Amino acid sequence: MVSKNQYAQLFINDHPIMDVRAPIEFDKGAFPASTNLPLMQNDERKQVGTCYKQHGQAAAIALGHTLVNDDIKQQRIDAWHEYFARHSNAYLYCFRGGLRSQLTQQWLKEAGLSVPYIEGGYKAMRQFLIDTIDQAPRVKPMLILSGITGSGKTDFLLQRPEGVDLEGIAHHRGSSFGRYHEPQPSQINFENNLAVALLKHQASDAKFLLLEDESYLIGRSALPQAFYKGMQVAKLVVLEESQTARLNRLLDEYVHKMHQGYLDRLGEEAGFIAFANYLSQSISGIKKRLGGKQHDELQAMVTHALHAQQNQGTTAAHLEWINVLLSKYYDPMYQYQIDKKADRVIFKGDHQAVHQWLAQYTPQ
Repeated sequence: MVSKNQYAQLFINDHPIMDVRAPIEFDKGAFPASTNLPLMQNDERKQVGTCYKQHGQAAAIALGHTLVNDDIKQQRIDAWHEYFARHSNAYLYCFRGGLRSQLTQQWLKEAGLSVPYIEGGYKAMRQFLIDTIDQAPRVKPMLILSGITGSGKTDFLLQRPEGVDLEGIAHHRGSSFGRYHEPQPSQINFENNLAVALLKHQASDAKFLLLEDESYLIGRSALPQAFYKGMQVAKLVVLEESQTARLNRLLDEYVHKMHQGYLDRLGEEAGFIAFANYLSQSISGIKKRLGGKQHDELQAMVTHALHAQQNQGTTAAHLEWINVLLSKYYDPMYQYQIDKKADRVIFKGDHQAVHQWLAQYTPQ
């Protein structure tokens, strides 16, 4: 059996683990290095659970053996064998490290494989990861990377050994235009992946934890409260960038990359329609803050830019509405927010200057 004091190394090393919970449980929340090969499928688990409530454990176990028997049992054992042939050092777990883990382990042993199961199962490992996030602000000092929209904070962060990319983990850029083509992870999986990233960071030589300045919500992924509170009192470094570089970066992110992504997935015509809807919906998402008149003007500018792109093959017109979006919405909002944090700012500079400063920085 794998004990609870081994959890950290298990996650840090991306140790392969086989999850024998039902698919419905796995879909609600899982771990980055886990593979779902269930002992019971969803309907089988439901029947056994009902039997347990009505008739007790012994009857439920008997029903489980009846449902997962003969060819069905052999198919599951064969799938497990195939998995452990690829991952000979893997472990297994169920929800609490109880009957399902022990039964799977027994069947594997009868088939010639000795596989440890994880003490406490998913429930205990999940709690360990929640505790990891809550304790993170006290493990290593936090330093927040701020900067006006389009300044390249994420690109900068990814170049730093001290960085943990919250937006990458949330699979969202954190603004109205921030969604990607693929959906965000579930809240549970966002938290699990964040905790694993923090464990790996804590095991590194980095002296501090560098995070991008984020709102409580990154898309629909919510930062855990204790972690977010730690961010709100941490020192800030402000990344500065020229207006031209900001415009070109946002043109690439909002237009070129998103358009190409939709084309790759949907084809020419449907992809362009989906891309146009993405831009329109993103602007509509901030209509209340923009005001009706400014919203309508921006939508008209987007329509003009899309027409030029489709008929003339140029994306230059998109720079016009992006520039207005920055000047009328993002820049004033950023200035208001950074003014409230002015007492926490300890350095400002361009990419090169901030890199040089961070190389010498020692937290107090």
